[in-house]
Amino acid sequence: MKFVDLVRVHVSAGHGGVGCVSFRREKFVPRGGPDGGDGGRGGDVIILASRHLSTLLDFQYKNDYAAQRGEHGLGSRKTGSNGKSITLKVPVGTVVRDILTGETIADLVRDGDSYVVARGGRGGRGNAQFATSTNQAPRQFGRGEQGEERVIELELKLLADVGLVGLPNAGKSTLISVISAARPKIADYPFTTLVPNLGIVSVATGSSFVVADIPGLIKGAHLGKGLGVQFLRHIERTRVLVILLDGTGEDVKADYKVLTEELKQFNPSIARKPKLIAITKIDALDEDRLASLRKTKFGSVPVHFISAVAGTGVQGLVAAVWKRIAKT
Repeated sequence: MKFVDLVRVHVSAGHGGVGCVSFRREKFVPRGGPDGGDGGRGGDVIILASRHLSTLLDFQYKNDYAAQRGEHGLGSRKTGSNGKSITLKVPVGTVVRDILTGETIADLVRDGDSYVVARGGRGGRGNAQFATSTNQAPRQFGRGEQGEERVIELELKLLADVGLVGLPNAGKSTLISVISAARPKIADYPFTTLVPNLGIVSVATGSSFVVADIPGLIKGAHLGKGLGVQFLRHIERTRVLVILLDGTGEDVKADYKVLTEELKQFNPSIARKPKLIAITKIDALDEDRLASLRKTKFGSVPVHFISAVAGTGVQGLVAAVWKRIAKT
């Protein structure tokens, strides 16, 4: 299934029905009074979060939704039927924004969360509502309110405890495939990961956490270079970041600087999240290179040395991540 995480949608709530102008007309009842009924209320447009969805793909094929208008009022004080509301289902973690104002109007982070994004108009009053002691045969009526109409942006931000961040081919997909049941595409070339992947990691205590793997970042990602910037939104909710650095690369400190700078430029709050560093592919390093890397410091950020392929250091990393999550 194609992964879509950002769409624009036009929504229109139903207009209220028109009130009725009617007078009671019965045999043997001359001068029957006004009996026009009210118009029905227009239907709402509702956004509903569902755990059974994982993409906003459906909204790419249809992006215009309208609720039903209220029925007009009838004689004999009969109120018109209310218009049917419509419910648009979205994945859990979807943010709803108003395009015109830029305001975030809903953040649906739990299954079953809902928000009325456009309210239907109230029905117009029938002429029976306008009768007074001095106006016993009113011909006034209400036309009903207009339903709300707006263009909204739906942005999906995956819900994960841990985000894996690294340059292309740093070993993120291999790691998530080893520590969870996720099965991302893995190959020895950049940008193998084209969409975010989620995996559930079990820990020794019987608890678990969710980890997100996004496409690799490159220098200038915050300006739109590469693929990673398209998916950085998916680590905005994470509690801990694991920065993966390729141990076979030329300069791990320079790589770390590139990654942290891109995070900072995209969203400073991401860059401030608790971090752990995992230097990967240590199975491919000789002893001198490994010894040199072990002396490398990254300020106060803890460093782990792993080989996801060989399984070296992986459980220690998982335990450290779990411990860090518990502190947040």
